[in-house]
Amino acid sequence: MDSHIFDIVLRSVLAFAIIMVIARTLGKPTVAQLTYHDFVATITLGAITANLTFNKQTSVWELITALLTFSGIAYFLMYLALKNRTLRKWFSGQPTVLIQDGKILENNMRKLKLTLDTLNQELREKNIFNLEEVQYAVLELNGKISVLRKPKYLPVTRKDLKLKPNIRQYFPIELIMDGQIIEDNLKDNGITKEWLLSQVRKRGLSIEKINYAVKSSNGSLYIDPFEDHISQPIDQE
Repeated sequence: MDSHIFDIVLRSVLAFAIIMVIARTLGKPTVAQLTYHDFVATITLGAITANLTFNKQTSVWELITALLTFSGIAYFLMYLALKNRTLRKWFSGQPTVLIQDGKILENNMRKLKLTLDTLNQELREKNIFNLEEVQYAVLELNGKISVLRKPKYLPVTRKDLKLKPNIRQYFPIELIMDGQIIEDNLKDNGITKEWLLSQVRKRGLSIEKINYAVKSSNGSLYIDPFEDHISQPIDQE
C-alpha cells in the first residue's frame, strides 16, 4: 500500500477512536440533546478530527493535544452547568414558551426566528392538527417542542375511567435477531432456550427463519419471520 494512503488510513482510525472515547466521556446528553455549548463543542471537535485525518502540515500530537484540550473545556463547562444554575442557563439556554393559554406568543417566535410553518409541523408530528387543542407549547433546550393539550382534548386513561390496571407490564426483551438467539438476554431474564424453541416450533418455524422475536411489555411473544408472505406490499423499494 502507498505510504501516503497508509498514513491517511492510520490517521482516520486514530481520529475515529479518539472521538469515540471523547463522545463516551462527555455522555449521552451531548450526543442526543445539543445545547449551545454542546453544539459548539461538537462542531469544533469535528473540525479538529478532520484535520487529524487529512492535515499533514500539522503533527498528529499537536492535533491530539488540541482535541484533548477542547474536550477538557467541554467537560469542564458541563460540570459547571451541573453545579451552577445561572451558568447552566447561559451555557445551555433555557426553554421558551411559544403558546400560553392557547395564545401564540409572537414576540418569542420572532426572537427564536421560528416560523408558524415550523410550529405547525412540530405540532403535526405530535398528532395535533388544530392549534385550538394546545394549552401550552414550549421549545426545549434540545430544539424539540413539548405540548400540553387543553383538558378537553386529553386522551382518556384507565384512571379516568376508574378501571384497575389488570396487566403487569415489563420491559421488552429481544430474544432473536437476524436468525440468531440472543443468549445473554435469555440468561439475564430467566428465560430458557427450551421454552423459546417450543414457542418457535408452535408457529412452524425454526430459529434461522426468524428475523426478529421479542417478548413484549405485556408478556406476549412477537415473532417476525424473514418470509412476510405479502403478495402486494404497500411500499417496496
